[in-house]
Amino acid sequence: MKLDHIDIANLKTSPLNVRKHGGKDVSDLVASIRSLGILQPLLVRKNCEGYDVIAGQRRLAAIRHLAEEGHDTIGLVPCAVMEDGDDAAAIEASLAENIARLPMDEVDQYRAFAGLIDAGRSVEDIAAQFGVTERLVRQRLAIANLCPAILTLTRKGEINADTMRALTLATKARQKAWLKLWRDPEAYAPQGHGLRRWLLGGEQIATSAALFPLDAYEGAVVTDLFGEEAYFADADTFWTHQEAAVAERVEAYWRKGWAEVVVLERGERWYGYEHRKVAKKHGGKVFVTLAANGEVAFHEGFLSEQELRRRERAEQAEAREPTVRPELTKAAVNYLDLHRHAAVRASVLKQPGIALRLTVAHILAGSALWRVTPEPQRADKPETAQSVAESVGEAFMAAERETVLAMLALDADTPSLAGHATGEVGSLFERLLALEDADVLRVLAFLMAETLDAGTPLIGTLGSLMGVTMAAWWEADEAFLSLVRDRTTLLSMLAEIGGEAVASAHKGSTTKVLRSIIRQYATGEGRSKVEGWVPRWLAFPAGSYTEDAANLSKAA
Repeated sequence: MKLDHIDIANLKTSPLNVRKHGGKDVSDLVASIRSLGILQPLLVRKNCEGYDVIAGQRRLAAIRHLAEEGHDTIGLVPCAVMEDGDDAAAIEASLAENIARLPMDEVDQYRAFAGLIDAGRSVEDIAAQFGVTERLVRQRLAIANLCPAILTLTRKGEINADTMRALTLATKARQKAWLKLWRDPEAYAPQGHGLRRWLLGGEQIATSAALFPLDAYEGAVVTDLFGEEAYFADADTFWTHQEAAVAERVEAYWRKGWAEVVVLERGERWYGYEHRKVAKKHGGKVFVTLAANGEVAFHEGFLSEQELRRRERAEQAEAREPTVRPELTKAAVNYLDLHRHAAVRASVLKQPGIALRLTVAHILAGSALWRVTPEPQRADKPETAQSVAESVGEAFMAAERETVLAMLALDADTPSLAGHATGEVGSLFERLLALEDADVLRVLAFLMAETLDAGTPLIGTLGSLMGVTMAAWWEADEAFLSLVRDRTTLLSMLAEIGGEAVASAHKGSTTKVLRSIIRQYATGEGRSKVEGWVPRWLAFPAGSYTEDAANLSKAA
């Protein structure tokens, strides 16, 4: 028999195992192994594919359970490898007897082993005496590197065995730094796998990930006796060597004739499902990934689905009939366009009738150089919008809109004409050619009225120029009177519509009463109607009732 550590993947239960039933509940062993590790080796016999477990089925089940949990220290399992002629029952009994003499606490085991070392015993002797592997003895002796305070925390159960094992990787200074975090209630002290990353200054980079000879690495290497790996303590130095090794491999791929070698950024994921296998002779590429843990993978002969689709489209385009080469280049077409344009616009100057129709067509349909929109008539209050919509002027505009739409053969439900028929400037121009000048001017007049900007000084100028009498277009309504709230102004309006005597009699009345009396005079409800009364602000030119409103008169 010999003791050895064997990868869990190479272990399977032997059909000769004496335990045929039961043993399914291994929770007790899981807890023990998680805390103390695997004390009693499994009894195994080598076969052509690995090792059969002759004794230790429950221990193997517990180990597999911990491996599925992602336990950091599970991987290599201590085993007693039987040789031909060995008596399995005798070996198992001997191992059990020796293991029974072991202290059941890792710290106690360390102290027992350390005492034997001090007495002159070798690691090999101690392993043979207790029936454990030399690796387990070295693991326990590694506890000597721990500060007494950490040993105390372990004995009290305040930190778990995995955290204690991780701390064996640390220098005394790092252990003290970790203890400071542990004792600070507002700080976070990493444990388990996170502690290993913290001790190594980031991602754990195993020496097995190196593409370069380990003797080329100048930094320190940390050996984890409780795991399977040794780790680089200086990640920057590792990456300097690793990236140089990757560059050499990339150069080798180029020499072999690969179309392209794509090296992804460190930590960037490569998704195989987004790529298809393509041979080197057909343009397949090599994709190189650098994982954060130092591992490098070379994916040979792939193309992305996106690139493959692009290639397929290009091949389909080549397979189609060749396109006829145009007679003129783009620059030649531009030359001709500009000369034709210069001649036509000069000719328009001599054809005012055509110019008129072109202008109207552009207002109606717009172009890259024309953009005319109807006045939106935005009202601050819904009552104002309703008052304008019901006005005489809007009724007149609506009637004229129907007439113009019919003249142009446009949809009768079209809400506005200016800029409505986008892109139809040519067809509208042809329709306008069929109309008399008077009709075209009528369309133009409507478009101008529809696009006249409200609230500008131009409205006052036009109203005065055309002699617009607002009494023909407006009657007092509640929407207007409710907006006049100044008492002095209301008294002036009352004096204007009802006379000075009435205004004097109501100097003490409320604004509500004043508005009511003005409404009665304006509408004839309860009083004699005053025909043609229009507030000064509405007249052309506009006036005012107070000096403060004089600016409105000037603007109009």
